[in-house]
Amino acid sequence: MRKFGLIGKKLGHSFSKKYFTEKFEREGIPDALYELYELPSAQELGALLQREPELVGLNVTVPYKQDVLPLLDELDETAAKIGAVNTIKISEGKTKGYNTDYIGFKISLEEFYPQRERGKALVLGTGGAAKAVWAALEALQTPYMAVSRTPAPGQLPYAQLTPELLQSYNLIINTTPIGMHPHPEAAPPVPYEALTARHYLYDLVYNPEETQFLRNGAAAGAKTCNGLGMLYRQADAAWDIWNS
Repeated sequence: MRKFGLIGKKLGHSFSKKYFTEKFEREGIPDALYELYELPSAQELGALLQREPELVGLNVTVPYKQDVLPLLDELDETAAKIGAVNTIKISEGKTKGYNTDYIGFKISLEEFYPQRERGKALVLGTGGAAKAVWAALEALQTPYMAVSRTPAPGQLPYAQLTPELLQSYNLIINTTPIGMHPHPEAAPPVPYEALTARHYLYDLVYNPEETQFLRNGAAAGAKTCNGLGMLYRQADAAWDIWNS
């Protein structure tokens, strides 16, 4: 039996087990099992691998996408550039980290945000998921500005998201967990009244499927997209890596 799984701190919101279990049933893969592994810290990865020798692939979710980097034997070039890992391949006792968030986001954004409409993007958040988004935007040659509660040089604080500023950015991407179950009423502090029909709002959160961030955007006439498309594509990319 080949085992796969997801590591993170709290996994009650996870879609991965259901997705892969249904995939195994649908595609007639009887020798595969997908489990959830809640770890108190990323440092527990080594102990998990010793305890579960049948593991051949892992997904990584918040808050461990950056914490696992020094614990791995090798990094894929893209994951090293991004500085975050969401997929680990385990082969002959060795671990290699990849970033399929980048692949999933890039493909789904290209479908959602037409070439003819592309302008500049605001990226809310600066964590591991944001780093994958930055890399995808760079690959698509879309200029962006990062927004953070604790901005580094070259980044914006939320207080500077004024209605005037939003007129210069027609894509807003939420990479934070704000609005995720069990707090669906929360939304990033954005001047939603300044949004128009020319704005595009993309939320990496997928539970709930329509966050308050997206509801606020839709009410102003903006186009909206949740993280489900990205999620499916990053999961399929991970499966390809594990089986390569």
